[in-house]
Amino acid sequence: MQTMVRTQIATLIVFSVLVSGSARAQEIPADYQAVLTALGRTGDFKDAVLKVNIPRSDLRVTINARPAPTPFGFGGWVALTKSTDGADVMMGDLVLTEDEVNPVMSALLANGLDVTALHNHFFWEQPRIFYMHVHGHGKAADLAAQLKPAVALIDAAMKRAAPAAGAAPAAAAALDSKALATIIGTEGEQNGPVYKITIGRPDIDVREHGARINARMGLNTWAAFTGTDADAIVAGDVAMRDTEVQGVLKALRSNGLDVVAIHHHMTGVQPGVIFLHYFGQGPAAKLAQGVRAAVDQTAKK
Repeated sequence: MQTMVRTQIATLIVFSVLVSGSARAQEIPADYQAVLTALGRTGDFKDAVLKVNIPRSDLRVTINARPAPTPFGFGGWVALTKSTDGADVMMGDLVLTEDEVNPVMSALLANGLDVTALHNHFFWEQPRIFYMHVHGHGKAADLAAQLKPAVALIDAAMKRAAPAAGAAPAAAAALDSKALATIIGTEGEQNGPVYKITIGRPDIDVREHGARINARMGLNTWAAFTGTDADAIVAGDVAMRDTEVQGVLKALRSNGLDVVAIHHHMTGVQPGVIFLHYFGQGPAAKLAQGVRAAVDQTAKK
């Protein structure tokens, strides 16, 4: 009897593990998993959005001669979500060097995708880095095929870069992230030496072909910190309504943060959203206070 009970329990445990494993495997829908496979990239599926990672780990960027790690602002991405017509909306942000901009743009345009913005995130960076926003609408597999030639150009550039073995190892986290989260009012995520806080704008109802454009699709404010508590750098992006722009500008400048770009990411959407990039260097807490002052000028919820 005891042997039978133990056997039944063992069977239930195995079944439970198999079901659990199957559920994990099905977290990313099949058509989205095919997108990751086609692009040769990793990603995750949350809040009805597939986020595809296209980091530029090959770049060795300095800002004011200070090394800036990849998670500080050099992680390209594209995101897909279902529209009400059953197709997908794709938006993304590709990280490119100067000489890559026009070949990648041509590859996107020639394959039926839209380029909706091209801009900088930094001053004083070497090499110069540009950010290209891409948009598409259609079946997930078709969007992946349209995007692949541009991604192939990025892959080729990464292969031509110096071997990763020549790069300095990533520094350990040296910031009081809890203090930064308390000042800004939102917790973030640690990625190596970078602590990044992301704040959505659910109060701005932007839709594309009926699909809700949420924080994971790019409608968000963020701040990335690296360095030490005494000597940190921060870079970030503020998503704003047009009526919020002047208040945010004044808050950043009065707190010593540099404004480096004002632009849009999306075209043909209502309401329109303006994005602003900033950069600062100094004590981490002081930088966080400047970020909080800017965030307080937006109607976040």
